[in-house]
Amino acid sequence: MKILVADDDEMIADMVEHVLSKAGYEVLKACNGAEALAIVQEEGVRLVVSDWEMPVMSGVEFCREVRACDTGGYVYIILLTSRHSTAERVEGLQAGADDFMGKPFDNGELLARVRSGERVLSLETRDVAIFALARLAESRDPETGAHLERVQSYSRRLAQQLAADPKYHDWIDPEYVRLIYLTSPLHDIGKVGIPDSVLLKPGPLTKREVAIMRTHAAIGAETLDSALRRFPEASFLRMARDIAISHHEWFDGSGYPGGLRGEEIPLAGRIVALADVYDALTTKRVYKESFAHDVARSIIAEESGTHFDPDVVKAFFESEPDFIKIRERFNTVNSVVPAGVE
Repeated sequence: MKILVADDDEMIADMVEHVLSKAGYEVLKACNGAEALAIVQEEGVRLVVSDWEMPVMSGVEFCREVRACDTGGYVYIILLTSRHSTAERVEGLQAGADDFMGKPFDNGELLARVRSGERVLSLETRDVAIFALARLAESRDPETGAHLERVQSYSRRLAQQLAADPKYHDWIDPEYVRLIYLTSPLHDIGKVGIPDSVLLKPGPLTKREVAIMRTHAAIGAETLDSALRRFPEASFLRMARDIAISHHEWFDGSGYPGGLRGEEIPLAGRIVALADVYDALTTKRVYKESFAHDVARSIIAEESGTHFDPDVVKAFFESEPDFIKIRERFNTVNSVVPAGVE
């Protein structure tokens, strides 16, 4: 992540740069607020550590200018200051500062405040992007919302169960579980690029229509890649992209679009693949009734090692009661889902 340090005191700027660079951040520097504003606009920097008192344009003036112009996203600003009065802090907050840190600064406090800013930026970017994209997909199909809720709940439960397996201790932590719950609704975002005549067709698809439908995985990945290029620090976008491109891959390599095999398929894609198919099997569609849980279970068991990762299937077996509860909670008996490709 890029961080801009704005300070006319070269020694302090170098000290801040040293702490942040050692922690793995890419640091840019400016000697006054005007120079800092230009860098924010040109480089797309979203986190700034700025001195309060600078020539040409002060830190407070810099805050006001940032809030008044279009920077392409929220900019989190930490003001370095020796000013401690309530009135001065209020002035800084009113100008648009997000946080303050006293001079001389403590290295640990600096990193803690920067990481706090990262969390704020991550939440802002994540929530806006996911809401907008998932909402876009939902607008094509009135059933999509319930489908998204079920798939994200199934995916989270599978991830939680896999986390109990020593094999996945280094892969799945609480943050991973939160991310897969958050991003799995975007698995079919690429369907926004599929024509209504195919997506909403009331019945089985022809071979040509199947080929068109299958492009949704690549379309979704391309959409999320565009967002990821804009926000490369957003790990949730990376997981969402991986899910979109890989949730129709098969464990034996016979899936699409890349024909990936085994652990070449991202773990999140392998998890969402089972969650998505389970929901399709247990949901009523125009060309079939919903299958009972036991029928869906038998199909998934039969396709372990071919369609599905055996480890994910094992996690499914171990969390069956929760799958049944989730299905009942989001039960939509009277809804009909358009035909699609699983």
